[in-house]
Amino acid sequence: MRRSDRQITDFTEIVEVIKRCDVCRIALNDDGYPYIIPLNFGMRTEGEQIILYFHGAGEGRKYELIRRDNRVSFEMDCSHKLIVDKEGCRCTMGYESIVGKGRIEIVPDAEKKEALRALMRQYHEGEFPFRQEEADRTTVMKLTVEEATGKANRKDG
Repeated sequence: MRRSDRQITDFTEIVEVIKRCDVCRIALNDDGYPYIIPLNFGMRTEGEQIILYFHGAGEGRKYELIRRDNRVSFEMDCSHKLIVDKEGCRCTMGYESIVGKGRIEIVPDAEKKEALRALMRQYHEGEFPFRQEEADRTTVMKLTVEEATGKANRKDG
């Protein structure tokens, strides 16, 4: 990383940045080209292992690509702020971001409700009830993160 002063390597800090994000973009292999889609997500950790969850309808291009190659890259960012140095006529952007890679799979029905709860915790405080018929027709994906790094510019402007 060119700006090592902005690098985030601490696991706890990476998790805290993820908690502040509201969209995760995953990139799938589409015959040599990345196929990138923005998704709502949830997260849980097991020790220092990050697991991300996504949901969607039961069909579509992303599922075809996952069946062919379940290796993915991901990116999320937050805390965007324009930082202007009026005296020096310069500006930069404040941000926090996480990038990484891992393997994605479809969550079995037995694990689906807990995965959906993790998704809702990202956006909603407290317990969120699910109707079984809604959960039954929702496909949930699980990304086991193999590598993640972060970067941030937290200067005040």
